Amino acid sequence: MKKVVLITGASNGMGFEAAKLFAEKGYSVVAGARRSEKIPVGKNISPIKLDVSDTSSNEAFVRFALEKFGRIDVLINNAGYGEFGPTEDVSYSDALYQFKVNYFAAVHLSQLVLPTMRKQLSGRIVNISSIGGDSYVPLGAHYHASKAALQQWSDVLDTEVSQFGIRSLIVQPGGTQSAWSQIAMKNVKNNLKSNSPYAKLVDGVENLLANINLAASSKDLAEVFYRAATDAKPKFRYYYSFSDHMMVLITRNHPKIIRLGINKLVKRMLKK
Repeated sequence: MKKVVLITGASNGMGFEAAKLFAEKGYSVVAGARRSEKIPVGKNISPIKLDVSDTSSNEAFVRFALEKFGRIDVLINNAGYGEFGPTEDVSYSDALYQFKVNYFAAVHLSQLVLPTMRKQLSGRIVNISSIGGDSYVPLGAHYHASKAALQQWSDVLDTEVSQFGIRSLIVQPGGTQSAWSQIAMKNVKNNLKSNSPYAKLVDGVENLLANINLAASSKDLAEVFYRAATDAKPKFRYYYSFSDHMMVLITRNHPKIIRLGINKLVKRMLKK
C-alpha cells in the first residue's frame, strides 16, 4: 500500500517542489493550496483547494485524504507567509491572521490527522518553521513570533505523541530562492502608514533582504522535507546548510551578540 502525504502551501516554492518529489518517490500526495490550479499535476498528486485559515477547509482536506486513501502517513505543515511591517503599524487583525496561517493552521490540521496516526501506530508531522523562529530582523515581529510558537508547540507535541509511534519535527530553512522576500516587502509597504516614522528603517530592511545570498533552492528544501518525513531515526531539527544551523545555535546561545549586531545594523540603516 502506498504511503500518503498531505502537503499544505503546494502551489509554489518549497511546497510545490515537495509535492513533485514525494509523488516521484511513490507517495500518494494530497496537495493543498488556495490557488489549486497552480499545484503540480501528474501521477500520484491529488490537488485540493485549501485555505488553512478556514477550519472547514482544513476538515474537508483531511476528509478527502481519508475517504480516498484510508490512511495518512505524513502531514507537512508548509503553508505560511510573512506579515512584515513596523510593529506599531501592523493592524491587530493582520497580526492575528499571521498566527492563524503560520501557527493555528498547523495546530488544527495536526489535531485532525492524529486520531488516524494513533490508530496506525505510526505517522510523522513535519512543521516548516524558519531560522527566523530563533533569529530575527526588524519589521518581522509577528512572523518571527509565529515561527517561534510553532517550534515550541511542535516540541511539546512530540513529547506527547512519540508513545504512539508518531513524531512531530521542525524544518528550519534559511534564505531560499523564492518569492517569499518580495511578498514580505510588499506586506511591509501595505502596512506602512503614511508619514510613518519607520520609513527609513523600511528602506534599509528592503535593501538588506535584496542583497542576501540565497543559496538554497526550493528543490533543495524539498529534499530536506523528504528526509524529515522518512529518516528512520529522525532529528528534532532539520536544516539545509551548516550556516543555517550555526545561525540558530549562535542566536540561542549568544543572544546578546546577535542583538548588538542588529543594533549596529539598524543604526547604519537610519544614517543613510
